[in-house]
Amino acid sequence: MNPRLPLIAASLAFAPWLAGAAQLMSAPVALATPQESASLVAQLTALDARAGLTADYSFRISSQHPGVVGQKIVRAQHTYKNLRVFGSESVVVSNAAGEIVSVSSADRRPGIAPQASMPGETAPGPVTAPASPPPLSSATAPPSPAELTPTLSGDDAVNAAVQAIAPSATHRWPPSAELLIYPVMKTVRSAAALNKPADQLNALDVEEVVDHYELAYLVQLRMAQDGKLIYYDVVVKARNGEIIARWPALQTVIGTGNSQYNGVVPISTSPTAGGFQMLDATRGSGGKFGGMAITNANHSSPNSPDPGDIYSNSSNTWGDGQQYNGGGTTTANGQTAAVNALWGLMNTYDANKNVLGWQSLDGNNTATYIAAHIGTAYDNAFYDDSCLCMYIGDGNSFTSLGAIDVIGHEMSHGVTAATADLIYTGESGGLNESHSDIGGEMVEAYARRGGAGAEIPAAGNDWMLGTEISKSGQPLRWMYRPGKDGSSQDAWSSGLKDLDVHYSSGPNNRMFYFLAQGSKADASSDYHSPYLNKAPAAMTGIGSDKAYRIWFKALTTKFTSSTNYADARNKVLQAAQELYGNGSREAIAVQRAYAAINVGADIDEAGGSDGGGDGGESEAVEQVVNGGFEDGITGWSGSTGVIGAHDGQTPHQGSRFAWLGGNGRRTNETLTQQLQIPATASSIQLSFALHIDTDETSNTVYDTLTVSLRAGGASTTLATYTNLTPAGGYQLRSFDLLPFKGQTITLSFAMLEDRSKQTSFVLDKVSLLTK
Repeated sequence: MNPRLPLIAASLAFAPWLAGAAQLMSAPVALATPQESASLVAQLTALDARAGLTADYSFRISSQHPGVVGQKIVRAQHTYKNLRVFGSESVVVSNAAGEIVSVSSADRRPGIAPQASMPGETAPGPVTAPASPPPLSSATAPPSPAELTPTLSGDDAVNAAVQAIAPSATHRWPPSAELLIYPVMKTVRSAAALNKPADQLNALDVEEVVDHYELAYLVQLRMAQDGKLIYYDVVVKARNGEIIARWPALQTVIGTGNSQYNGVVPISTSPTAGGFQMLDATRGSGGKFGGMAITNANHSSPNSPDPGDIYSNSSNTWGDGQQYNGGGTTTANGQTAAVNALWGLMNTYDANKNVLGWQSLDGNNTATYIAAHIGTAYDNAFYDDSCLCMYIGDGNSFTSLGAIDVIGHEMSHGVTAATADLIYTGESGGLNESHSDIGGEMVEAYARRGGAGAEIPAAGNDWMLGTEISKSGQPLRWMYRPGKDGSSQDAWSSGLKDLDVHYSSGPNNRMFYFLAQGSKADASSDYHSPYLNKAPAAMTGIGSDKAYRIWFKALTTKFTSSTNYADARNKVLQAAQELYGNGSREAIAVQRAYAAINVGADIDEAGGSDGGGDGGESEAVEQVVNGGFEDGITGWSGSTGVIGAHDGQTPHQGSRFAWLGGNGRRTNETLTQQLQIPATASSIQLSFALHIDTDETSNTVYDTLTVSLRAGGASTTLATYTNLTPAGGYQLRSFDLLPFKGQTITLSFAMLEDRSKQTSFVLDKVSLLTK
């Protein structure tokens, strides 16, 4: 924790593969073999090939984690001519056979990504570089081979970054420089928001698009100077050494044990020849010490901290429960910081494992550790992904930084680093910090109510970060009203991305509080949102347990490194719909909680899962003509011969359906319908029932159904289903189309079948409801 900062400082396939909210992650998965990785890349490349892309576009597996039992979550970076495209990636859920179940993507590749030729352009962010020398080929065309040849070496880029950040600092870890394609982004308004005053913009009124591309090095510096860690990621032009962007990379917040903040607590230790040590081999494996451990840094310099040895003691009673007095670090008083750390780390591990099935930080149960007593009177605590570990200081302006919510916060940075790896700047950086705040509060609630069970308790935490380490008793963050600190924001605004990430986290913190606890109608209350204008004025929360499950699922299976607030809202909503149903009260609560921070429009609360719909004051209006195909081809264009009461398949409802594919020969079939979405709509939900069966037996993509929208000359892929994703019976698919309000769109279902072995995509009950 830095005392100057508040708490120191389009989905390709959508499958309801989680059958119930209580279903846990599977056991840790082994690393993919080269053959498994190659197979997954081949499947993704095949999907790209069906979209008309060349072999210049490919994928690179970056990480993997366990999903529900029998599934894996794999993150695949997008590449162009073997160079990574920064911030462009896919989150892939695959089954035990290695077949793709779903893909959530952020696509910023040259020639594919949304471009800056859209109307309503706003000024680029302040970190964009000058235009000289010229950027790569225009954003609408891939760069030429000559443009992908750097003038500078990686060492040159490192030197340029060091000179820009801290010329006199020393490297704590060796620096790295990765040559990549860097999309320089800018913000544009949607057509419906062109004339809106800036202070009335909603997060869904704007979109981040590519302005141009730069060949650049991503330089990672992990340095120290004068007792201060200087961790930065720097983007350097590969042709002249100019700095394009930079952002801090140090993610900071800041037996029987007598803990400083929680009284006498149970801690898990292990016996040694001379007594006991703070090593818990039941929580994690491998890592530096073979299990969860607390070590004694013994005032090691923060410039190059040595974690030291595992704490040991002749008896299994540890600490005196008092603030460290500056004496020996192995005395009872010195042990108290270690007790704080071990109890906090145990509860962090247990909360995520017992509630979510997520083991340790990386989901693969790799053991971590905390080093206590870093520096002298050091007012900081930080997570370091280089060692999957945390360092905590004894405090000067603060008391010891080993409070339960601080440890939960820091270790949640490790979960983010292992999964979404949200870029630590702008809106994505705010979401990164917000996840750690959410994790800190959920760990606190779990620990305060006994640290056991398969649910996050409804109470136990105070929704304020860092209260215990503050000598004044003033918290460092207020989840329910972030603006109380004087710098954080309570709601989204167009300038949010320009704030420090510890402040841009505020709106999402408030969203999560409202999702869990609800809001109040009294405008004078800290728990009121002026953006909630539907009924009831005070939204109803769904409890911490459900809120955390929804958020964690979105983070680990849907978020990409460049996810912003608008994208987060859509993906958290998808997670709620997958866990609890499309019309559930939980899904409604997600929409209201984000509306409460000016991300999306508010909706009425009546109905939900008990009432079978969204309910509310306004009735939902169906925009699709003949979505059930009972009136034959009315309303539909394209390959309308697929519509009918065909032998060999059955309808979802009624007597007719659309049977795309099933031919066993090379075929291309498409159904389209043009729709006008009202500009006043506050809720826009596309849904359809889909059955897939196939005679294909290999793990190769041969046959596809692509669901897409065309609006204003641009095409957006909502989902791609393949012969690798068959489903017994019909599955209901659902998408939130609120970003398309006020636009005329063409809804398209396009099927492509190869020359042998049929795959059938049977469509029914197509619906677009607006309110």
